[in-house]
Amino acid sequence: MAGFKLRLRSLPFDTQVFSYHLDGDFFNRVEKTEVRSSSVDITLEVTRKTENTYVIQMACKGWLIIPCDRCLDDLTLDVDTDYRITVRHEGDELDDSRDGVLLVPEAWSELDMTELMRDTVLLTIPIVHCHADGECDPEMMAHLDEHWTDTEPDAEGPSDEVEDLSESDKSDDAIDPRWEALRKLKDNN
Repeated sequence: MAGFKLRLRSLPFDTQVFSYHLDGDFFNRVEKTEVRSSSVDITLEVTRKTENTYVIQMACKGWLIIPCDRCLDDLTLDVDTDYRITVRHEGDELDDSRDGVLLVPEAWSELDMTELMRDTVLLTIPIVHCHADGECDPEMMAHLDEHWTDTEPDAEGPSDEVEDLSESDKSDDAIDPRWEALRKLKDNN
C-alpha cells in the first residue's frame, strides 16, 4: 500500500508528523480479520536521529467493530494505544527479532508501515471479547439458553457406552472389568 510508506532516506534530521486514517477495509485487504468496521486515526512522529537511525512513535485512537464471542452481534471496542520503535539501516536483511528495534536493509530508502500499523491496532483486541452482562442480543441469548447445560463435559470425550452404575458398583472394592482384563494380561506375561 503505497500510501503508508515512509521515505526514510529523504527525511530531515528533526521530527516529522504523519497522519493516517484506517477504515474497515484496511484491516481486511491483506488477510481476512474479524474487524467488520473501524475508524482509527494514527499519528506517526518520526525523528531522524542519525544518518541511519529513526525513532517512530505511533499513537492510535479510534474504534473497531468486531463480533461478540457470545452473541455474534456487533461489539465496539475503543482503540487507544501507543507504540515506539527504533528503525536502523543495517546489513542486507530485515531483522525484527529484537524488541523495540527494527533493522532494515541498507538499500531500503523507504519503510512500508502497513503491517506495523495493522498489527499494533489488532493487538488491542482482547482474547475474549464479549458485551457486558445483559448487553448481548436477547434473541441469540434465548437460543443459547435452550442448549445450555450445567454439567461438565466428559474429559475423555463422548462415549459410545452408557454405564449405569448402581450404588454397590460405585464402592471402592469394585474393579472395572476393563482393568481386570488388563491385570490378567499382565499376569500371563
